[in-house]
Amino acid sequence: MKLYSFWRSLAAYRVRIALKLKGQEFDTITTDLLSGDQFSQEFISLNPQSMVPALVLDGDNILTQSMAILEYLEELFPSPSLLPEEPIERAKVRSLCMIAVADIHPLVVPRVRSYIMKEFGLPEKDLESWISNWTKIGLGAIEVQINKYNNDGKYSFGDTVTLADLCIVPQVGAAKMFNIPLEQYPTTTRVFNNCMELPEFFESRPQVQPDFPDDV
Repeated sequence: MKLYSFWRSLAAYRVRIALKLKGQEFDTITTDLLSGDQFSQEFISLNPQSMVPALVLDGDNILTQSMAILEYLEELFPSPSLLPEEPIERAKVRSLCMIAVADIHPLVVPRVRSYIMKEFGLPEKDLESWISNWTKIGLGAIEVQINKYNNDGKYSFGDTVTLADLCIVPQVGAAKMFNIPLEQYPTTTRVFNNCMELPEFFESRPQVQPDFPDDV
């Protein structure tokens, strides 16, 4: 498998964790979103949305959208399972996933930040407030839901890693990168720290990716 990735991409981060948890070998191909690699005709042929990740399974099968990829890997490689057995619990895990994937992440990605700065002249300091606002709202909801579902569990949904952890950990990592205080989210922070003790999470972090810049 080939994973088109970028060190700053939270979506690609999720997929890297999943591939490692499932024990799957993959080659990482850097797609520099800041330099515009995603707009090359070669990459658009892989993903017409010009976004990472893109997971190439073979010549004809290319998957995009991180949640679709995570679900595919879960179905194809069911062990270790990243979803609970009961349908209601699966739904709760997916709900946690979507807070990060659908409600926080889309509002803070580079293409959105670039658009609002260019089209509306948003100053850098106001952009930081924009990112902080949506991140805090989402992390606040995640904190409430984790406490509601299982506030003494090791991970976001009990003592077993689930897809929710794969989505929450990159989001917390991004908050750290943007210097967003995390004191209001002690349970979520504890889950993040517990996950980062696992090699699959630790070895997937942006700082150890081949394209991570020396000056960051």
